Order: sequence, then structure tokens, then C-alpha cells
Amino acid sequence: FCYLCCVHVLACCCGSAACSCCCKCCPKIKQSTGTRIMYALYFLLVTVLCAVMMSPTVEQALKENIPFYAEFCQTVNAGEDCKTLVGYAAVYKVCFGMACFFFFFCIFTIRVNNSTGCRAAVHNGFWLLKFIALVACCAGGFFLPNESTFLEVWRYIGAVGGFIFLLIQLMLLVEFAHRWNANWYSGVKYNRLWYAALAFVTLVLFSVGVGAVIFMGIFYTHPEACLLNKIFLGINGSLCLVVSLLAISPFIQKLQPNSGLLQPGVITVYVMYLTFSAFSSKPKEMVVIDGVNTTVCVFPFNSGTESDKKIVTGLGTVILFGCVLYSCLTSTTRRSSAALRVCRNTEPETEVNAQPYQEYDEEQTGSGQNVVYDEREGTIYSYAFFHFVFFLGSLYVMMTATNWFHYDNHKIEKLLDGSWSVFWVKMASCWVCLILYMWTLVAPIVCPKRFVA
Repeated sequence: FCYLCCVHVLACCCGSAACSCCCKCCPKIKQSTGTRIMYALYFLLVTVLCAVMMSPTVEQALKENIPFYAEFCQTVNAGEDCKTLVGYAAVYKVCFGMACFFFFFCIFTIRVNNSTGCRAAVHNGFWLLKFIALVACCAGGFFLPNESTFLEVWRYIGAVGGFIFLLIQLMLLVEFAHRWNANWYSGVKYNRLWYAALAFVTLVLFSVGVGAVIFMGIFYTHPEACLLNKIFLGINGSLCLVVSLLAISPFIQKLQPNSGLLQPGVITVYVMYLTFSAFSSKPKEMVVIDGVNTTVCVFPFNSGTESDKKIVTGLGTVILFGCVLYSCLTSTTRRSSAALRVCRNTEPETEVNAQPYQEYDEEQTGSGQNVVYDEREGTIYSYAFFHFVFFLGSLYVMMTATNWFHYDNHKIEKLLDGSWSVFWVKMASCWVCLILYMWTLVAPIVCPKRFVA
């Protein structure tokens, strides 16, 4: 059994066979799922490497615990104590390599429609060779000429790509709100209790939104400071009210009978979350109160000890990059791809083929996990778009890890500290989300021919 498992692992790493676990007790895995998991692991490995490169704590630990650390750095021409392998410049170079890797596969897999061709075989297999190629791409970034020019140009490319990544997620959020409302409205035909469910969830969403406005009004504003917080909290709250009234207005209801308060409820909660995140990311403000400099417009929470702060920062970093990885995977499903390419009122293709497992080709791997080949007739997701989203995700990770445009003296331990770059990115995301949702409401009025069934 061990021999068969080793043979299967070699076929996966160096051939076109799909990857699977060596444990027989593991449930069946689809070829498409296994492939996406493997690319996600590659993405996660490079993301962890970027976090390490931006952490002086890890750098100091390596220096203290690795024997002959200084000699090793000199041997590989990495500068004194490997200074060229840490900092924002190193993260830019590594993410450049990862972005090139995914961009190449994006071009390579254009118009791949099934898993039987040679290009699909490369996409779904040869994992060891692709890992070596990824390492070579990341290492190659350190040998680029004209480093200062490269970093300056790549910074702006990363900012554009990172914001496009955010835009894709916002578009999918709006689509999710519409799809949720449509699905629950369709349930009303079979059970009137769906109306009660819709009303309850809508009430909860708007209660959370109003509560968030009150919370931020109490803790993130001050009579003598935080003018931007007051202005943007009023603007974002007012815009949420406007889109809510627009969604239930008679002329919108006439063209979109299913339009209701559930969708603006989802958008309101997300916009309030982004507003809260933007306020938390803004540099702290100080005012003189009773002759003492006092930090204002922050949540009154003190970690107490340095170890507590490290735990909070570490947990926040893991959650942040976990959300990025989740966004990369969910935005490349068949349903999400369709939502980004067709009109909203077009029914996207189902994500899961209706055929049961037994009708797919299944590979028996002896002592290992069984693989279901679910893409014989056609691909479950767009290979090219999958790699394109991971390409954008690479740029977003690069900009996030280096604090966007405030990269000087930044370190991963300060990822949750404030900066104006992060503040404006998140605030702009609020407005883009509201504009996108508003467009989905008025688009049938502005372009009626496109929405005629």
C-alpha cells in the first residue's frame, strides 16, 4: 500500500495525475477541487513568506537561532544579516515573482474548455515542477536590474491591481445580495414563512447597521477633533439610507418586483464594516484635555501587555490573509465568474453538475484517497480567470503587507496600526460598493434594452 501511495504521489508531482491524500479514509475529492486547493497552498506559502520578510521579530529570531547565520548571508550575497531579503523591497520582489507565475498561467490556460488537453494537464498536474517554477520566479525578482525604478513602477501597478481585486469582491457582494433576495423570494411560492424569514433577517441587518452608526458616533467622534470621521460617517450613513429608499421606490419596484430591503440591508452592514475598519486604520488623533495630550476617536480597549498585542496582531494578520485566500477561491467559481461577465438578471450556470458521483470517471488509488474526474465533459471553472484572480490577489497581498503607500519603516507587527493609505482605500471601497449597488437598481431604467427578457 505504501508503495502504491508513493507511486501516486510521484505521478501527481511529476505527471498529469490529480493530487489526493494518501489516506484511504479521506472522502472522495473532485479533480477541480484538488487543483484549486494546491494553487491556494502555493499562494499561502508565498503569503507567509511575505509576512516573515516584513517581521523584525522573525528576523531577530533567525539571527539568534540559526548557526552561522551571518556567514550564510554573505555566502548567498544577501548583504549583512540578509538585509536584502527583508523589508518592503523584498516583499515587492517575491510578490512580483508570484504575480508573474499566475499571470503566465492565466495566458497559458485561455480558452481551455475541458481537462483532456495538454494545457489542462499542466494546469491540473506537474505540481513539483510548478513549485520549482514558482520558487524560480520569486527568486528571479531579486536579480532585476534598476531596482529603484522597478520598485517605483511596480508599486503603482500593485496599487491598481489591488484595487481591482477589491472591486471584484465588491461586485460579487452586490450579486450575492441580489441572489440571496431572489432565492428567498422564490421560496415564498412554496411556504409563506419565507416572508417572515425575509422580514426577520432584514430587521436584524438594519439593526446592526443603525447600531454601528451609533457605536461609531460615540467612540470614533469627538467634539474637538476627528472632523473627517464626522463627515464620512454622515455621508456613508446618508448614502445607505438613500439606496434603501431607492430599492423600495415605486419606479424601481415596477421594473424589479423582487427588489426589497434585504439587499440594501446587506450593503449597509458591509459599508458600516468598511467605515469602522477605515476609522480604525486612520492614524490616531491627539487633543489636549485638562492640560494632558489624550488620544481620541479610538475604541477604549487596552491590551495591557506586549504579549497580548502580539496575539491580537497575529490573529488579525491570519484573519486578514485568510479572507484574501477565501476571496480568491470564491470569486473563481462558475457562479461567480458568470456574475462578473453577464447581466445580473441572467441565470448563471450552476456551480455543481447535477450528475451524481457514480457517472464520473473515478480513479482508484489503492491505499490513497479516490479522485473524481469531474471535468471530462467541460471545465467546472474558468482556468484563465482563476489564475487572473490569484494574480490580482498577489498584488493585493503585496500592498497590504507593505501598508500600501506608507511602506517606509513598516513591519508586519504594525499591520493593524493606522495609516492614511489604508484609510482612503477602505473609504473608497465604501463608495464603490454603494455606487455598484445603486447601478444595479437604475440600470434597467438607463439601459432598458439590455434587460428585456
